[in-house]
Amino acid sequence: MKITGIGLLMLTTAILVLLTVLASLNFSFGLLFLLMCSGQVLLLITVYKILTDNYKTDKTFNDWYEDYTPENEE
Repeated sequence: MKITGIGLLMLTTAILVLLTVLASLNFSFGLLFLLMCSGQVLLLITVYKILTDNYKTDKTFNDWYEDYTPENEE
């Protein structure tokens, strides 16, 4: 199973939101520390995965805004 960048990002976000909720509920320090460290490691892995992804596009800088512009009016 291939893990995509967005999947890792959602997993990282879920872990860090869980960390915030558990910290506000005064859970044990050991569990919070484990979640914090794993969240930071997952964040680094996610950034690396997204930046090294083999993604190609045919868009140029002029295609940046793809909504209606007066230049497209004929």
